[in-house]
Amino acid sequence: MSSNTFGKILSVTTFGESHGPAIGCVIDGCPPGLKLEADDFRADLDRRATGRSRHTSQRRETDDIEILSGVYEGQTTGTPIALLIRNMDARSKDYGNIADTFRPGHADYAYWQKYGIRDPRGGGRSSARETTMRVAAGVVAKKWLAERHGIAVHAHLAQLGAITPRGFDPAAIEENPFFWPWAEQVPELETYMDGLRKSGDSVGARVTVIAHGVPPGWGEPIYGKLDGDLAAAMMSINAVKGVEIGDGFAAVTQNGSVHRDEMTADGFTSNHAGGVLGGISTGQAVVASMAFKPTSSILVPGHSIDKAGQPVDVVTKGRHDPCVGIRAIPIAEAMMALVLMDHALRHRAQCGDVGDVSPRIPGAVGQGNA
Repeated sequence: MSSNTFGKILSVTTFGESHGPAIGCVIDGCPPGLKLEADDFRADLDRRATGRSRHTSQRRETDDIEILSGVYEGQTTGTPIALLIRNMDARSKDYGNIADTFRPGHADYAYWQKYGIRDPRGGGRSSARETTMRVAAGVVAKKWLAERHGIAVHAHLAQLGAITPRGFDPAAIEENPFFWPWAEQVPELETYMDGLRKSGDSVGARVTVIAHGVPPGWGEPIYGKLDGDLAAAMMSINAVKGVEIGDGFAAVTQNGSVHRDEMTADGFTSNHAGGVLGGISTGQAVVASMAFKPTSSILVPGHSIDKAGQPVDVVTKGRHDPCVGIRAIPIAEAMMALVLMDHALRHRAQCGDVGDVSPRIPGAVGQGNA
């Protein structure tokens, strides 16, 4: 299968299936000298993991990382970093009754048409299980960005179904299972998800990821735009059906006098552009949002066909997420970090001798830079 690698100077290749013996990735192009050990991966892998609450799939994987290469005496060597996680809690029998049918809204039919063969166990390669290795690779990128450039990447759930945050408190995000920025609404989310789960249905979500501390100048016009690469990276995440940079589609109703991010000696007055102009970072926070579709693996019967072309009703049993967006927080962070690190290395390769250019405008002093 082609296109399992992304990035130019920093490239990541993932491999493995949902119910195979293991999943893994190879990170090539990471500079030497970065301190790295297995414990560094624990926190983010736990944030992505299933079974953290009753509102996600109850598949319980230990997600213990094995560093196979590229690290010596606790430091990266500059050679390919190979990471492996063994699957420990796959239940392939859950998919026996749908091996010859195509689940509506899933990748089953598309994979069958492309390859003439598919792995029906948990969706095989199309499963969100693959994103575990993106998160692992993202740990390396976030660590390098923080140490080298002081960049911090954080995401949160910005909408669950029709529910939106009534306020924004960054401290609340990691204190609840929804990564929700307003603690007072968590009971409402609990009640909503309990009802959804009992009905056997699912719902979509919006996730916003923000990178603070990105310097100006990263990005390569015309065909290597920072926002273009970010959009492609975010769209590659399972179940993402829409990506916005900054205000995104809200810009349709804005006047130019409102949308343009005016500049003063004290900083930009807003950040409607999401920290990118002309495909190049401005020094403001880089902001991207994703729309996640409702998962199609649900208990509500749906019409489809089988391999013989005969009509069938599909009910997907097993352990599934009623809202995939909840576990997408560290995935979005990982993809943002990997794109930023790749662009940092690309910028250094071409423009490392340019240095600081005056004047340097601080980040936004107004709204849009949460």
